[in-house]
Amino acid sequence: MPVFFWLAIQLQVRELVLDNCRSDEGKIEGLTAEFKNLEFLSLINVGLISVANLLCLPKLKRLELSNNRISGGLDVLAEKLPNLTHLNLSGNKLKDISTLEPLQKLESLKSLDLFNCEVTNLNDYRESVFKLLPQLMYLDGYDQEDMEAPDSDAEADGVDDNEDDEEEEEDDEEELDDEEDEDEEWEDEDDEASAEDEEGYWQDGEVYDEDEEDEDEDEEDSAKGQKRKRETDDEGEEDDD
Repeated sequence: MPVFFWLAIQLQVRELVLDNCRSDEGKIEGLTAEFKNLEFLSLINVGLISVANLLCLPKLKRLELSNNRISGGLDVLAEKLPNLTHLNLSGNKLKDISTLEPLQKLESLKSLDLFNCEVTNLNDYRESVFKLLPQLMYLDGYDQEDMEAPDSDAEADGVDDNEDDEEEEEDDEEELDDEEDEDEEWEDEDDEASAEDEEGYWQDGEVYDEDEEDEDEDEEDSAKGQKRKRETDDEGEEDDD
């Protein structure tokens, strides 16, 4: 594949999963500066000890770093990933609340996951983290009232719930419109059928009017009666002769 085609593809990529890939001093094989339009990046179990060598990805919203060996040095996240909304650090070596202080600079951060980190064993862990990071909406999938996040993926990607509701309402309206159109079509067909019943009925590709058919039968009966009367008159005349 020509180099410029490959570069064009990299620029168009929005999501990239490099789980279980090899890392060299924090540099991940396959992750290059050309992926600058990434919005989702997953680096699960790649042996990261530090995030210092992560690329600058200004459009990145969601970063998965679970099951690595990161113990601190989160300062660079705000510098390189300023629009991050969801950060998963589950299964790392984070022990103290103080190691999370650099995340204060991530003003757009809405969801943080720290499952299986030692820091979660501290007293008042949740209260301390929410106090430290007031911009957070969800910690380990739950808000400050212990209500589960309705859709953490949507929150992480910056999707507005109101927009989803509006889209659902539009879909419902379209479905109602379709149903109304179908009802109108059925009504039109019923009207046509009723009109045909009133005017006549179809038989062998022709329309027959029942009233006309009755009139034809009456005329035929009348003609037969006149014919019999003539025959009777003729017989009477022959007898007179």
